[in-house]
Amino acid sequence: MSNRQIDDEKRATLRRFAALGAASPLVGLGSGTDDETGSSDARDAIVGYVASTPGAHFSKVRDDLKLGTGETQYHLRNLVDDGTLDVRRDGDYKRFFVAERFTEFEQVALGYLRRDTPRGMLVALLRTPEATGSELASSLDVSRATVSTYAKELDAVGLLSREDGYAVREPETVITLLIRYADSFGADAAAFANDAAGLIRFDP
Repeated sequence: MSNRQIDDEKRATLRRFAALGAASPLVGLGSGTDDETGSSDARDAIVGYVASTPGAHFSKVRDDLKLGTGETQYHLRNLVDDGTLDVRRDGDYKRFFVAERFTEFEQVALGYLRRDTPRGMLVALLRTPEATGSELASSLDVSRATVSTYAKELDAVGLLSREDGYAVREPETVITLLIRYADSFGADAAAFANDAAGLIRFDP
């Protein structure tokens, strides 16, 4: 692939994600000049991308938008500094959210919903609240120890109760997030959203 083709593909990707957030007043489509470097496109695309993929970490933002590391760092830092985006530390990750849109619980939930095994556990427990640790391990094709480790972690951050088996805390909130952002999660979330969309009502 030629450099021209790569540049065109990058520009198309940036504009596509910028368009996703164009309806939001938080996306600063007039914030800069669309010069040959695509700086304005990059900034707007990052906001549009984070709006549709809340809780995405730095590497995912960079890779999905086909940006360079320095370019991504520059725009994310400025967007956090000017109050457009919030950032939350999640272990080794920095996760990004549109500012003032999510509660602390929702930010934590979105961070874990972006991890395959914790998301799988939460989805499985929403489908089958009485599921045991062994049943979760079998359905997710992971070890019982892995389920136990994540269950302890999810309990510590307030997403799971282990008082009497396993139970998702604030299940309606978690279901809402799964449905609203289903396309940005894995196939398990999309399948769950198709089945659960009629269970609750929410404002998009």
